[in-house]
Amino acid sequence: MKNIYLDNAATTPILPEVITTVTESMTHFYGNPSSIHQIGRKAKSLVETARKNIAKHFNASANEIVFTAGGSEADNLILRNAVTNLGVTTIISSKIEHHAVLHTIRDLEKEFNIAVNWIDLDESGTINYSHFETLLQQDTSKKLVSLMYINNEIGNVLDINKVSQLCVTNNALFHSDAVQAVGHFQTDVQKTPIDFFAASAHKFHGPKGVGFAYIKKGFGIYPILHGGEQERGARAGTENVHSILGMEKALEIAYLNLEKDTKYIQNIKSYFIHELKHNFDGIIFNGCSESETKSSYIILNVRFPKEYAMLLFNLDLKGIAVSGGSACQSGSNKGSHVLDAILAENEKFKTSVRFSFSKFNTLEEIDCVIKNLKEILK
Repeated sequence: MKNIYLDNAATTPILPEVITTVTESMTHFYGNPSSIHQIGRKAKSLVETARKNIAKHFNASANEIVFTAGGSEADNLILRNAVTNLGVTTIISSKIEHHAVLHTIRDLEKEFNIAVNWIDLDESGTINYSHFETLLQQDTSKKLVSLMYINNEIGNVLDINKVSQLCVTNNALFHSDAVQAVGHFQTDVQKTPIDFFAASAHKFHGPKGVGFAYIKKGFGIYPILHGGEQERGARAGTENVHSILGMEKALEIAYLNLEKDTKYIQNIKSYFIHELKHNFDGIIFNGCSESETKSSYIILNVRFPKEYAMLLFNLDLKGIAVSGGSACQSGSNKGSHVLDAILAENEKFKTSVRFSFSKFNTLEEIDCVIKNLKEILK
């Protein structure tokens, strides 16, 4: 049985070129970047070169990139610093953010008694910009806005330029969990005045356990991990050299092939939408995931007309990997907090499935998924 992997929003297969880079690094560049001998200095040089090359993709400076163990740590580092270091007393966010943001905000609210305001959403999960502006202008407190670039469950794409400009106009800081966007969408921090964003390598065919925080020049950052002066004092711990180099390679390949890969994957998604509509009555697409302009070309969240309690299990038995919501909720019976926030009560019980694509998928795989869905749901 050939496996079909349609859970790329959870994690992506590692590129062969990245595996080669990581393997060679582990073999030849094993020095500690903090060591003063030449083996350590070589590792340090490679890490700093990777930092520069990664920064260039976003028109950023190398000293604005802090390497982390992934997107969740980057989000935590940024949000905690906003409150403890940058004087933020009000956070504006939405209830469909990733739990790395939601849980951190709630912890900060309890610990520091900050104000937290939630932006109203419409039935597609799109923020109400009129309400957003009201929240920005309702008082003179120091504010941080935290809104994800692309929602990891329903694929909605934030109008990041509009949000950035509203934050500038209203003197608010802006942080975005960009984990589903980096490597898939272009961002120029000189044109889009974002203050902070988080990225994770395994979302763009890189290694797991490595990512970075973009922190705009001028913000001093205090570490949340203590014990060393690595990352210019922003994060203690010996640098994960081989994974950082793997991330650099994965990002290089992602942006080198971005136009071609985007077109290819969008065609896969569009074909799947067409086949779902053609073969199944009552299919609904959650959020904006059916749209080519308002949704990521990688994510499609499908709501079936009734509850199929064993659907994901039966797809898995046939070798088809998908998700019922966020991968962070896999194995949980809590359901999706994103769908819970946007769906009507009489729609929440229906089975929703997130299908997410990569350049390794084919139209033949989509045909196979449709065939299996028909067999399971007949």
